[in-house]
Amino acid sequence: MKKETICIQGGWQPGNGEPRVLPIYQSTTFKYSSSEDMGKLFALEASGYFYTRLQNPTNDVVAQKICDLEGGVAAMLTASGQAANYYAVFNICEAGDHIVMSSTVYGGTFNLITVTMKKMGISCTVVDPEASFEELCEAFQENTKCVMAETIANPAMVVIDIEKFAKAAHEHHVPLIIDNTFATPVNCSPFQWGADIVTHSTTKYMDGHAMSLGGAIVDSGNFDFGKYPDKFPGLCTPDDTYHGVVYTEKFGKGAYITKATVQLMRDLGSAQSPQNAFLLNVGLETLHLRMERHCANAQAVAEYLEQHDKVAWVNYPGLPSNRYYALAQKYMPRGTCGVISFGLKSGREGAEEMMEHLKLAAIVTHVADARTCVLHPASHTHRQMNEEQLKEAGVAPEMIRLSVGIEHIDDIIADLEQALS
Repeated sequence: MKKETICIQGGWQPGNGEPRVLPIYQSTTFKYSSSEDMGKLFALEASGYFYTRLQNPTNDVVAQKICDLEGGVAAMLTASGQAANYYAVFNICEAGDHIVMSSTVYGGTFNLITVTMKKMGISCTVVDPEASFEELCEAFQENTKCVMAETIANPAMVVIDIEKFAKAAHEHHVPLIIDNTFATPVNCSPFQWGADIVTHSTTKYMDGHAMSLGGAIVDSGNFDFGKYPDKFPGLCTPDDTYHGVVYTEKFGKGAYITKATVQLMRDLGSAQSPQNAFLLNVGLETLHLRMERHCANAQAVAEYLEQHDKVAWVNYPGLPSNRYYALAQKYMPRGTCGVISFGLKSGREGAEEMMEHLKLAAIVTHVADARTCVLHPASHTHRQMNEEQLKEAGVAPEMIRLSVGIEHIDDIIADLEQALS
């Protein structure tokens, strides 16, 4: 099926006499007839449900829809996008390991990997996303276990060269993890360009209405972890907590997601609630329609801002003048996203003043929902970074992040015009 059809029809397939709409299995636990039946689930000898922290029917259906949209082999939901990125990396990294990461990733991800995971003994080399292939390869070490980047960086709007990063990762026998939150699978298919694992903050465009937190991890099934047992012992050696199961041997291409579910979710517990998964599914049903409108509105706003005499610069990959335009056309020919970053000639002070005059657009932490909203990254999402880190992340002091909604374009531009005036 085409992605538009998967958004509507994917996941839940009701049988005869069953509900047409995905039910919410709002239950923490599930009943079995015998101790043996339950025991098989705990031993990973049978599939099924016994505790919602590990698996839930509502969640699994929505995960399958996202998996189908990305073209993967297995997927799981998490409580947030931050949890998804943490699990995706920690599933193959442990103390003493190393990560290569693009410098322009979202501030929360940057802090997670360079500060919090550093305390766990996992080091990271931050690279310029525009570095040459040779410069990128210099960042790898013997203990490197993965590469992390974003399709479209939040909020720097850098479009990553997926093929370049994938080639570097694979030449060093590690997977490429791509956060595809901003582009969504409607506009970009990272697996087609060599990415191995995709993450999402489903809180953003997938939910689309600022109602429910969530995250997702999708495995392409293309990276052969079993080929490098010394590099990925967690997947390729016996897990004593499950009577010595070896994930790559028992679950094949499902090994990565199975381990993340039965081991990390078991121990760390960042499970998405069935209620949130239900709301996410409602959002997914209109994702393809909303993304088309988000992109059309953002394109119009970017063109308007580019011509405004009070605007110093505009960063939107849909503009022919943008340095990432060619990469955007290659990887996202249908459009990029609804987020724009721009700066005013009046600098940081002018940016803060202009934002306070907005009426339709609201100052909120959130991004990528149906309503137009705005944020000052240096003061908000990237506040923990120092000046040097802000520069590396592509966050200028005067930068405004504008998330263009799906309201009428005339009203959005009128609001920007009166605020700039």
